[in-house]
Order: sequence, then C-alpha cells, then structure tokens
Amino acid sequence: MRKLQNRELGRKTIEQFRKSKKSPFVIVLDNIRSQSNVGSVFRTADAFLTESIYLCGITARPPHREIQKTALGATESVSWKYFKETSSAITELKSEGYKIVGIEQAEESVSLSDFVVERDTKYALVFGHEVNGVDQAIINQCDYVVEIPQFGTKHSFNIAVSAGIVLWELNKKSRPPTGGQPFSY
Repeated sequence: MRKLQNRELGRKTIEQFRKSKKSPFVIVLDNIRSQSNVGSVFRTADAFLTESIYLCGITARPPHREIQKTALGATESVSWKYFKETSSAITELKSEGYKIVGIEQAEESVSLSDFVVERDTKYALVFGHEVNGVDQAIINQCDYVVEIPQFGTKHSFNIAVSAGIVLWELNKKSRPPTGGQPFSY
C-alpha cells in the first residue's frame, strides 16, 4: 500500500464545492463555547458536503483565528448563518421543511443506529453546549432526539467528535442501498 499524495485526492475547489449537490443536513450549533470545536465542525461539514451550519447564541463566528486553526479553510466552502437565539434558527428551519433532530441523551431518545433517514426529507442536526448539552427549550422544539450509544465511564463525546459520528452514520443511511452516488434521490 502507498499513501496517496494530496494532488491525487481529487479534492473539490471551493467553487466546485458550492456547486455540488449537498447532503440533506444542516448543522445547528446551540451555544458552543469552544472556537476550536466550531472550526472542527466546519471541517467535518465540508467533508460530508453539508448544506450549511447555523451558529447560535454564544457560538463564535468566522473569521476568527481559533476557528480557522481547526477549520483549515472550511469556513470559505461551507455556508453559515448566525442567530442570536437558537429558537429563531429552529423556527426558520421548520418553515423551510426541515425535521429537527436534537443530538442529546433524553427520555425516549432514539439510538443513532436505529434512527431512520427518510428519503426526500431534510434534517437539521442540533448539537449543544459542551457541558450543558442542547438546551431543554430547544429539545422541546425537536421532532426527534437521537443519542449516540456509549459504553465507557464518560457521559458524552466532544461536540466535534459527536458531529463526525452523526454525520458519518446519517450520510451512510441517506445513500441508496446499492451504494450509488450520495444524495441522488
């Protein structure tokens, strides 16, 4: 085996990224305090052709040096919007036909492995504050709450890790069963 060189990876230009068909997911960051986490989520969103990121409340916004350090330029490719109140972002997304999915440990949550991604449905994935999680008022606005199964002594993953796990799993589920091109339905 030989490691591929950067020039062999077939990476999209920013213009190609913007013109590409996106996954049916928007990420909502509900009061994320770490700028490094925000940058990491941008980078993950770029990797999965995520439609957009909604930055809410205290969540930092580009341009910011700490975001750029982990985003590695993804703030230029991934579309984003800022909302002072997370509930305003949720209201806008619902009006545009998105199903709201809180990523949180909650009563009656659905395990990520059991969550069914419906064809022709757009989803807004809400990730919460590093200590307090998704605010209860936002959980109350969610159509679903999805929980990432965990088996160790800790109660949670880092927000950036959670975003990577959830986007990986939901992108796998949103592809046609034959393994064809993503988002071709």
